[in-house]
Amino acid sequence: MRKRLSAVLSTVLLLAGCMAGLSSSRPAVRAEDRTVYVMRHLHKGDGSDPALSATGAAAAERLAGRLAGKGITAIFATSTRRAMETAAPLAQRTGLQITPYDPGDPAALVAAAASRPGAVLVVGHSNTVHDLASRFGARTPPAPLADNDYGRVFIVKPSGEVDVFDL
Repeated sequence: MRKRLSAVLSTVLLLAGCMAGLSSSRPAVRAEDRTVYVMRHLHKGDGSDPALSATGAAAAERLAGRLAGKGITAIFATSTRRAMETAAPLAQRTGLQITPYDPGDPAALVAAAASRPGAVLVVGHSNTVHDLASRFGARTPPAPLADNDYGRVFIVKPSGEVDVFDL
């Protein structure tokens, strides 16, 4: 009985050591090693912190349909109402929380995305999409967006290539 207990205990300790070694030797996932969908919020209404317009809300539903099966594991958006509403339908379909980020601290966003496995969606603003795509590894980042550019989603692949789709 004592030998058997000792053998079981030894096996448990060996397995625990192997598991600890596996988790500590696994490299951190870098943001550049994943697919990142970067976009500007969709069509907005008027006001100081406007909601999406009817056109924007319809496009947000199309976005959710396009990305629902793409392995999105994290959604980041600025805390503006229009950015949160752009991401909301996808969050509802996937059961994910939208993580707000500070557009003035893109390095913190990249670090936060790096801590998540799988693909991520980032909803920003016309003056941030170019920089964000670059920070996520785009070899040729998209041209800066004009104030009236809505519905374009940039797909930054792990290879650094950028694909685009329009909603």
